[in-house]
Amino acid sequence: MVRWADQAKTDLKAIYLFIARDSEYYAKKVVSELVDKAELLSDLPHLGRAIPELGDVSVREISAYSYRIIYAVTPPDDSVCVLAIVHKRRDFAPSEIGR
Repeated sequence: MVRWADQAKTDLKAIYLFIARDSEYYAKKVVSELVDKAELLSDLPHLGRAIPELGDVSVREISAYSYRIIYAVTPPDDSVCVLAIVHKRRDFAPSEIGR
């Protein structure tokens, strides 16, 4: 099971609201696919790559659409927590991912 940090939930809602200004259909589609992609991590926690900006191999990312799904893998059972969803064009500070 993949857990979602409050920041990641807030990010999903913001993405939905932004896209829904133009199309509620596509807003639902994008958010649904972001969630589905993140749920893959329950079986494949090391699917993504370590984030170069952070230098911490336990914090990883996978991509979907133009977003980075940032998540943490916690030993010993490799549990996954989605920390944030960030647009690929946006620079972010490590403090923004709610770790």
